[in-house]
This record gives sequence, structure tokens and C-alpha cells, in this order.
Amino acid sequence: MLNYIWLGLILISVLVGGIRDLMPEVTSAAFDSARMAVMDLALPLVGIMALWLGMMRLAEKSGFIVILARALRPIMRVLFPDVPSNHPAMGGMIMNISANMLGLGNAATPFGLKAMKDLETLSPNPGVATNAMCTFLVINTSSVTLISSSAVGLMAAGGAERPTAFIGTALIATFCSTAAGLIAVKFLEKLPAYRMPTPVLQPATIAAKTGKSSFATESDFDESDEDDSTNTEEPDEQLKPISLWGKIAIGLFLAFFVYLFAAQLFPDLNFFERTEHGGTAQASGFFIRVIDAVGILAIPFIISFFALFAALRGIRIYEEFVVGAKEGFEIAIRIIPYLVAILVAIGMFRAADGLDLLASILGPILSFLHFPVELLPLSLMRPLSGSGSFALLGDLIATYGPDSFLARAGATISGSTETTFYVLAVYFGSVGIRRTRHALPAGLFADAVGIIAAVTVATIVFG
Repeated sequence: MLNYIWLGLILISVLVGGIRDLMPEVTSAAFDSARMAVMDLALPLVGIMALWLGMMRLAEKSGFIVILARALRPIMRVLFPDVPSNHPAMGGMIMNISANMLGLGNAATPFGLKAMKDLETLSPNPGVATNAMCTFLVINTSSVTLISSSAVGLMAAGGAERPTAFIGTALIATFCSTAAGLIAVKFLEKLPAYRMPTPVLQPATIAAKTGKSSFATESDFDESDEDDSTNTEEPDEQLKPISLWGKIAIGLFLAFFVYLFAAQLFPDLNFFERTEHGGTAQASGFFIRVIDAVGILAIPFIISFFALFAALRGIRIYEEFVVGAKEGFEIAIRIIPYLVAILVAIGMFRAADGLDLLASILGPILSFLHFPVELLPLSLMRPLSGSGSFALLGDLIATYGPDSFLARAGATISGSTETTFYVLAVYFGSVGIRRTRHALPAGLFADAVGIIAAVTVATIVFG
């Protein structure tokens, strides 16, 4: 389906651009989007990927991912029954979903790409998305973010009295979109049109691919578990238990970050010399201070905790970090062609005023359904471009006011949906998936449900 959509975006862009005498703009958009895909997205992503996959390597080798996977095993087994419970993909997916829930997008993407690479080792058909891949993609595209910090920032910058007023409505809407996406992906995978083709690889070949993973396992997994039959290789070195002094060090470390978090919420508790962090000290609402505190402390905490935990388990942290960073560099380079393809098509479509054309066609229908026509451009842009949708949200805030119904409904949409085409292009492109099966229709269905739920809940709450 992605092939037809990509072709349709390009052809519509050329046809509409020619009719509206916008061919120079369409041409410029094609080259600008190609440059942006490489210079503004792919190259910066190289460093981010190297950092986070290096940290992911430490978390894996130290056994921390195993601890997380074991704690969330019941939920993950329901969502991903085809993935062994101690497979490295489980850890990557858990870290990706956790980072998304906290709004840490720069950490979520590398974890997600690592998980997709590990899921590919279980695929009997190279180039074809498995059921687990499709489910994981839908979870990402349906947006499980608890706090949309970008939308909160836009509302605050616009002078909203309550910039976090939409958080509750966004949570309800994202619950609806995620539930709809999971129902759709589980239903569609059973249809003959989306059934997995005949396996190309034999089970022995898949086991050999899986065995090459560097996932660190521990004996606390049940050996009798059927899903553990596809076990990963043993760690390269024996993990040593954390000593009493090590446990004390971890306790002191956690206490220090608890203090820092409390000091962000209550500045009077900070006994050290303070510097302004661009919002925390001036924030008037407690919830805003919580969001700021999470944003300021989450990344330093994750980086330092993974390094400390791995060191206490006897891991050579510098060498292992470098190994993981190399893998991140390779993955980031591999997705460049897919980024160029999808962003060029979207850029041409926007330059040809394709969104205006769709709005004019769908406007009368949406008016009949009492869907605010002013929200249509944002609703159409959201699955295509994150930066474009936030620009449209900013325009809604500037035009109608940050405390208006349209601004809050738009923020709810932004906080409850995701850039589906971008996510599919990047995640599937990282492992060379050409046949996406039912991932795209399930993701778009989740987007549609999320947008409808967002407008409905915002109408009820904000009138």
C-alpha cells in the first residue's frame, strides 16, 4: 500500500501543481526535502543513534533490560506472542515505549530502530513485515505519549493561562487511538490479504540469526517456558552480583536524583547555586514544573544510571558503549534513502497545495458531521509531518488564541496522534522492509480514531 500512496502523492503533486501554476514551488520542495532528509534529519540522527544504542548496549550487557522485560512479560506476551520473552527485541520495544510515554522522542527512535533490527532476526521472510513488526509500528504511530511537551511548549509560548489543560483530553484520545490500532492490527493480520507468505528461511537459519545477538540473559528466566526455546547466546562474560557497597552507591545515586527532582518542583529546597533552565523557575503551575523537571532530569538520569549499573555488574563500559555506538551509526546511515523518499513526496504534496485541495473536498462533509473545518489541515498534516503539524498548531494558537476551543482541540490532536508515514519509512527502512502488509492501514485507522476522539473529547470538555 505504501507504494501506491507514494506514487499517488507524487502524481497528485505534479498534476495539482501544474493546474495551479505551482511547478516551480513543487520542484524546489523536492530538492529542499531531499536536502532536509539528509542534512537536517539523518546526519543529526547519526550522533543521537550512536549515543542511545551505546547506552542500550550497556543496559543489555548488564542485564538491566532482562529485569525490565521480566517485569513487563505478561503484557508483552499478549501484544507480541510470536516473540520469545527473553529475545533482545523485547528490551528494545520496552525502552522505546517507555521513552515515548515520557515524551523523550530523541531516545525513543534509536531504541525503536534497535528493536526493529532485532525483530528482523525472527522473520522467516526477509523484506516482509512480521506480525510483531506491524504491532510495534502501530503502537508507535498511535502515540502512547503521556505528556506532549512540544504542544505544551507551544501553548505556553502563546500565553495560555493553562498550557496543560489539554493533557487530560489527549490522554483519553491517545488511549482510544492505541486501543483502535491494536484491535485493527490484530484483526487485519488474520485476513487472507495480509497473511504471511510461505517462509523463505528455515527455522535453523532463523535460530542462527538470532544467536548472533549480543543480548544478555540471566538464569532467572524460567527454563521451562516454551517461548524461551529460541534462546539467545550466553553473555560473553560472567556478570558479577552487585556488592553491598554497590547497592549503597545505587541508593545514594537514586536519592540524589530524587533530591534534584524535588528541587525542580520546590526551588527553596535547592541548596546549591541555581541557574535558570528556561521555564522551571518561572513556571506558575505545579504540573508545569513536573513536566519541566522530567524533561531536564530524564536524559542525564538514564545515561548515568545505565553506565553506573553496568560498571557495578563488572562490564567494560567504555568498550561496550563503543560497540553499541557503531551499530547506531550503521542503522542511521541505512535509513537515509527511505527518509529521502517519503519526505520528498510529502514536500511536493504540500508545495502543490494538496492539503488545501483535500480540505475543499472534505469540508462540506465535515461541516455536516460537525467536525470543525479549521482543524482539517492539522488533521491531514499530522500523519505526514511532525514539523508541519506543529506549525499548523502554532497558527491555530496565534489566530484563535491559546485558550480557545480550536487551540486546545488542536493540541489534543497533536498529543494523541503520530507522524505515521515518517515512522513507517524510518522503522521499516532501517531493516529493508519492502512489504509492509497491514501496518499502514492499521496505523491510519488508529490516527483517524485518535483525531475523532480528540475532537469529541475536546468538545465535551472545552465546549
